[in-house]
Amino acid sequence: MSELKKIKDEFLLKLKEKLSLLEINQIKTDLFGKNGLISSQFKKIGTLDETERKKFASDLNVIKDELQNLINLKISEIEKAKINQKLEQEKIDITLPERPFVRGKIHPVSQTIDQISSIFSEIGFSVEEGPDVENEHNNFTALNTPDNHPARDMHDTFYLDQNKETLLRTHTSPVQIRTMSKDKPPFKIIAPGRTYRSDSDQTHSPMFHQVEGLHIDKDINMGHLKGCLSYFIKEFFEVKKIKMRFRPSHFPFTEPSAEVDIGYEIKDGKIIIGEGNRWLEILGCGMVHPNVLKNVKVDPTKFQGYAFGIGIDRLAMLKYGINDLRAFFDCDYRWLNHFGFDPLDVPTNYRGLSR
Repeated sequence: MSELKKIKDEFLLKLKEKLSLLEINQIKTDLFGKNGLISSQFKKIGTLDETERKKFASDLNVIKDELQNLINLKISEIEKAKINQKLEQEKIDITLPERPFVRGKIHPVSQTIDQISSIFSEIGFSVEEGPDVENEHNNFTALNTPDNHPARDMHDTFYLDQNKETLLRTHTSPVQIRTMSKDKPPFKIIAPGRTYRSDSDQTHSPMFHQVEGLHIDKDINMGHLKGCLSYFIKEFFEVKKIKMRFRPSHFPFTEPSAEVDIGYEIKDGKIIIGEGNRWLEILGCGMVHPNVLKNVKVDPTKFQGYAFGIGIDRLAMLKYGINDLRAFFDCDYRWLNHFGFDPLDVPTNYRGLSR
């Protein structure tokens, strides 16, 4: 009996027995490991005469394939039997009482959006929504953004086609364009939602949340804007006084434009919003540019208005002491269990947002 046939018969006999997965893997190592019996036979091929080499290699490959196929079949049978056994044990008896219900938590961003909507609804704002995938006209051109503006660059914006006609919206401002295009003034809306920019670090994320505010009517001025934002900030942070300043800035869709800072101080390692000797930038705003109104066929000689944009994630971080924006998107249940909210805790102004 040749050595190859002896190896084959010996292991075929072993593989017919009832074996565990551990035992089959041991057989696999004995045959095909670095110093296994089959592996060793392959090393002999180079020492044989040319006349014997071809037949020996052919016979060896046939035996190798046969043993490998049988081993794989045995492993597959064992794994299938384990799955069937597990399924049998995990059958649900529908006559038994239900399992204890574990209530989930509301994400801080979702809670913050509800809080913002509750506050603005108290002063007459309605909520509008728009698609995450926008066209270039609504996202840039209609908002008076020049063709050479840095925001249009590939390193800032996620374009979805080579012609740069479709993109993931970089702000929720396109919602104001959609709203004004389909209706007539006056308008008084907020537009919360997801936005996308090519940026990522401790305080920036490629996907983040923003709320856009818009109020268009006759005889609207910066005083209305200041009063609206002062009311919102006090209600959101639940403080009676707020120190606030407007710094001149530039946005293509507003003129004049401003960035708003609020006063704060640090006590016992925590940020206290309201009054203090330090300033914290919180949002951008301004009076809607006449060109934006013209682009949606609203007469700028009859109607004026203000707009503002607020980072929802940033507000949530400030209010709840979250120091890393990336944690919002990690899907860590332990984090959510700590910072999350009771599903029945629906924000309302009359009883306090945080109760």
